[in-house]
Amino acid sequence: MDIKELEPGFSICHAIQVSDVGRIKALGFKSVICNRVPGEADDYQHDSSLRQAIEAEGLYWQDIPVVPGEYTEEAIEAFGYAIEALPTPILAFCRTGRRAVSLWVHSQVKLQDCDLGALLNAAHAAGHDIQDSRPALEKRMANKP
Repeated sequence: MDIKELEPGFSICHAIQVSDVGRIKALGFKSVICNRVPGEADDYQHDSSLRQAIEAEGLYWQDIPVVPGEYTEEAIEAFGYAIEALPTPILAFCRTGRRAVSLWVHSQVKLQDCDLGALLNAAHAAGHDIQDSRPALEKRMANKP
């Protein structure tokens, strides 16, 4: 399990397994956001056993399934709401971490005090170059209320 902190209270990682849950709790995480789509891979047919293990440890679980590269407005809104509402620190994951980091960046650019360069740098430091999303992110920033 390779956890990367993007900002205080929020980290991402690649796919987690039931066997990782004890370590997640021991590291102090209070909430977990899953961005995997049930059935997306042989090793991930559904989230029931993972969700049960997370909840059995007293952690919060939020499921926001996203198809890779398809960051809908609904998913971005749900992700932004989750990171504002869930107890911190939060660990978000998908198969590689890219969806989790992309959703984080997309939700953060909607904030008034966002620094797109800093967000992209944090994503890169976490091992995800999402510069190809920059035009969509700049458009999202320009359309802030």
